[in-house]
Amino acid sequence: MEVHKHPHDVTHKKKWTEYFLEFLMIFLAVTLGFFAETVRENMTEHKRAKEYAASLVKDITADTAQLRTYRTYFAYAANNVDTLMRLLTVAEPKEIPSGKLYWYGLWGGAPRFFVPNDATFQQMKSSGSLRYFKKTVAADVAMYDRFCRIMQENEQRQQGIYVEVRKIRAQIFDFKYNDVANNIVQAKPQVVDYTKIDSFIKTNPPLLNYDKSLINQYIELVRSRFLNRNVSYADSLLKYGSILITELNKEYGLRNE
Repeated sequence: MEVHKHPHDVTHKKKWTEYFLEFLMIFLAVTLGFFAETVRENMTEHKRAKEYAASLVKDITADTAQLRTYRTYFAYAANNVDTLMRLLTVAEPKEIPSGKLYWYGLWGGAPRFFVPNDATFQQMKSSGSLRYFKKTVAADVAMYDRFCRIMQENEQRQQGIYVEVRKIRAQIFDFKYNDVANNIVQAKPQVVDYTKIDSFIKTNPPLLNYDKSLINQYIELVRSRFLNRNVSYADSLLKYGSILITELNKEYGLRNE
């Protein structure tokens, strides 16, 4: 009587269909494993991208608050410097109430610096995590950071002129009266207290020096600071920051969280 060999018997000769089925099962198992791993990695990367996006939105929102104050400050400073120039265009220094010269002259040395909240971006850049974002989003985030650097580079270019402005100002205006004027600004930085300003202007404190050439040198240095450029840079960055926040919120569904 013929003995049938079991398929698992070592002497059993497999048919080609059995080899094909084994190959197919192995192929499907590897393929499904690959797809499962890919899906898992995509889910992990999307989660990380969303976390980074939320952190970036917080950073840009903080930048926005800082930039609004920065813009308001320099717009007001630029307007006051323009007023000082108009006063000196139509009259000699001694013909102008000294209180006005002190108040409007104070703003030539206006100090304010923009420090971006870039911890999240720097972390993503150093760790290569920008790859978690879509290329368009990653490019926009990098461009926003570039705009921040341009703004800081502009401030650095002004630094030398700023120092010279303060030196010349110290030769014209008495520090103790400048300090009184500055305290009016510092008391309520976001509010223009016209009552206190008018009161200060009417005191007409004396200048240390009325020399026209020295005052002219001061004006030329102040004009070289291009304070309106600071306002323009702040406006551009505020606009781009708003666009980027909207893009990140939309891309990663952050608004409803």
